[in-house]
Parts: sequence; C-alpha cells; structure tokens
Amino acid sequence: YALPTEAQWEYACRAGTTGPFGGVPKEVAWYADDSANRTHPVATKRPNAWGLFDMHGNVAEWCHDWYGKYPGESATDYAGPASGTQRIVRGGGWPLALRNCRSARRDRELPGARRAYIGFRVALGPALPGDGD
Repeated sequence: YALPTEAQWEYACRAGTTGPFGGVPKEVAWYADDSANRTHPVATKRPNAWGLFDMHGNVAEWCHDWYGKYPGESATDYAGPASGTQRIVRGGGWPLALRNCRSARRDRELPGARRAYIGFRVALGPALPGDGD
C-alpha cells in the first residue's frame, strides 16, 4: 500500500470523464457552500463512475509526489521530481470553494502540515521510489 502518485490520483478522480468534475459537483463534493464547515462521513455523497467516493472535496488527499512545476509539453503518467520540500495534495476540501475541488486542481503542503481538511487514500500496487521517506 502507498499513497497514489499525482497521476494515479487524477486518473482515479476523473474515472473516464474529461470535464472538471467526475460527476455532478453538488452530488459528489463537500465544499465551502454545503459542508457546514466540517468533514463528513465517507460515502454521504454519490461516488464517481468507478465507485470511488469523496474524490472532490470533503478532505484533500496527500499524494506520493513532491511538488514541481508541470513540464511545458504533454506528459502521460507524470511523475514529480525525486525530492523537494512540499508534497502534492489533491481533491480540495470542505472549507474550499468548489472551483478548488475540481479534478485538475493541485495544491502543495509541507509534509508535516496538519490541516483539518487534509487526509489520505492508499493505493495498492508496487512500491514507488522514495517510499519510506
């Protein structure tokens, strides 16, 4: 088990869709306008097309990748830099505006950051470089 890479996270979030959300935003996301300023139990909104709950809003999720600017050209299965000072956080969270919970939105935080709206989701797969950091 490991944190998903940023590319894995976005692929799972989009669930085969191409728009900004993997479903109807108000049906799949807890965000500032409807969250009552708190985290909600998992699966209280609808899942995306692949059955994954809370990919948008509720809590943002840590990713394995270190933060780096995207390359200028198109990239498939993008991997961030091998090291850095901040890790990627995806998915938005309950205190954020809906626009900050869309599939492509990326944020970054120091690895030791503690926020009431940041959590994690694990992925099953082979070990990734840097696991155990």
